[in-house]
Amino acid sequence: MASHATGDGNIPSRDANNKGLKRIMTVGGKYGTRNYTVKDLRDQKGVNTLTETVPFSIEEASAAEEAGIDTMKVRFDPKNPELAIAIRNAAPNTFMAFSCPLIAAATKDEAVRLGYQAMEIGADAVMTQWSPEFIEAATKAGIPVQGHAGLVPRKSTWTGGLKAVGKTLKEALWIYNQIKNFENAGAYAVEVEVIPENLLIEISKKTSLLTSSIGAGKGGDIQFLFADDILGNNGPPYVRHSKQYKNLYKLKQKMQLERIDGFKQFINEVKSGAFPSKEHIISSPEGLIEDFLNKIK
Repeated sequence: MASHATGDGNIPSRDANNKGLKRIMTVGGKYGTRNYTVKDLRDQKGVNTLTETVPFSIEEASAAEEAGIDTMKVRFDPKNPELAIAIRNAAPNTFMAFSCPLIAAATKDEAVRLGYQAMEIGADAVMTQWSPEFIEAATKAGIPVQGHAGLVPRKSTWTGGLKAVGKTLKEALWIYNQIKNFENAGAYAVEVEVIPENLLIEISKKTSLLTSSIGAGKGGDIQFLFADDILGNNGPPYVRHSKQYKNLYKLKQKMQLERIDGFKQFINEVKSGAFPSKEHIISSPEGLIEDFLNKIK
């Protein structure tokens, strides 16, 4: 394979494929390596169940990639993209869909521009709560889009609040038709949130989209949980569909107690005169202070 120069001179190593990675070029024109491309992910449908998470820090992103997570979603603020860029850099080899804010695009043209902005800084796709019309505009512009069906929290007033959706025939048909509309609009995947497991099992069979299940059971092509839930970053109560594999919030509580105790010890030693002690101070050479005082008289 012939080598190609890049703007920053960085070209992935030629043994990328030996590590299971694919050579890619971002929309922003940079070479890189990824564990999956959109085509690879679509080829997994019906073959393997993939894993997906949302990291909220560079440490979580790096750990998820090291552990072998298949895909990530990353919250993307177009006005302050620094965190998304940092997370992209922390997990450079993992397929990432940047989650675009619902209200950041009010027209189809704005949706395309927002998608391009996300992909220019390293997104491999965008995750959205857009209408099929917005999704179609973005996909026609070459932007891979993941839609959102079932319980869509920011639109939950239409489905009766933050609760399960799809427990009636009318709702089940609405979810199915919504997913088919996303498919017809050119999306490659859809996040399906808090619907009955057996409903998603049947829907997944009848759509070419990758279905990412969160709270929708084993019927999804992808199992999705937030890093906060996987790591137990927060204490109970927990939503029913989540599982905590670790209890980092307990470590955080212990760390906070350690912080408080450290500050208390510092305060007490200052008040008692124990700090600073001899090992923390600088002594002046003999005669310096006497000369100093004579000089300033």
